[in-house]
Amino acid sequence: MNTKQLDRIHTGEGFIAALDQSGGSTPKALLQYGVKEDLYSSEEEMYALVHEMRTRIIKSPAFDSQYILGAILFENTMDRFIDGQYTADYLWEKKGIVPFLKVDQGLADLEDGVQVMKPISGLNDLLKRAAERGIFGTKMRSVIKEANPSGIKKVVEQQFAIGKQIAEMGLVPIIEPEVDIYSADKATSEKLLKDEISSQLSTLDEDVKVMLKLSIPTEDNFYSDLMEDPHVVRIVALSGGYSQAEANEKLAHNHGLIASFSRALSQGLNADQSNDEFNVMLSQSVQAIYEASIK
Repeated sequence: MNTKQLDRIHTGEGFIAALDQSGGSTPKALLQYGVKEDLYSSEEEMYALVHEMRTRIIKSPAFDSQYILGAILFENTMDRFIDGQYTADYLWEKKGIVPFLKVDQGLADLEDGVQVMKPISGLNDLLKRAAERGIFGTKMRSVIKEANPSGIKKVVEQQFAIGKQIAEMGLVPIIEPEVDIYSADKATSEKLLKDEISSQLSTLDEDVKVMLKLSIPTEDNFYSDLMEDPHVVRIVALSGGYSQAEANEKLAHNHGLIASFSRALSQGLNADQSNDEFNVMLSQSVQAIYEASIK
């Protein structure tokens, strides 16, 4: 584990950019960016276009380590290059931004009010490759739709079981049990979730480090006590479908919680913008998310 990177994520001021839309969500991300589906005819063309979009974001002067601590990549992005360097190397060496990798392969069907992760095939091989590619940590997402105690327990147990496997490979796992922001019993789900996370943290070996990526809680500062746990490097928040303004406003009420936004970060960016227009728009987003993260 790179101690410089660990220190930056643990104590740095700023937020984590999520650039990890994968197979299923890539067409949506491209559409938001103004690239319609009739502009590509194969998966390879689609991934080439999304890498162009991500490269434009990463190379922008607005994508600055003064505001951005880390960036989460998709596997396909990790294996591609920016100016002749692997993406993760470019991020760290040229930008001073810590690279993470999304490792989950999507969600299972809804059962017991939750969606656990599908089995992650070839995970150890992927983690080995990630370590070789200069990746610091990983991210994997499950979803909680209802305050179902046995469902929430299943989600957290799965996340931590895989998290331990990731930690053994020398990477820091971001554990992401997202609570659906539209859930009718969101606050109750969050209480159950926090209890399950606390009990799982108590089972970790002393030297294991994890991060948590959680929905912005209904009750302000609800996760403050988890931030004090010695195993927890940082707690980051997902935007979860809120607009950027709404996500920033809610985040600002949670001291110590920092953003890890995807759609809310790229909101307003368009393929047809000139570089100046693009950079100004990205700069405004980065600044606003940063301000909400340091409150």
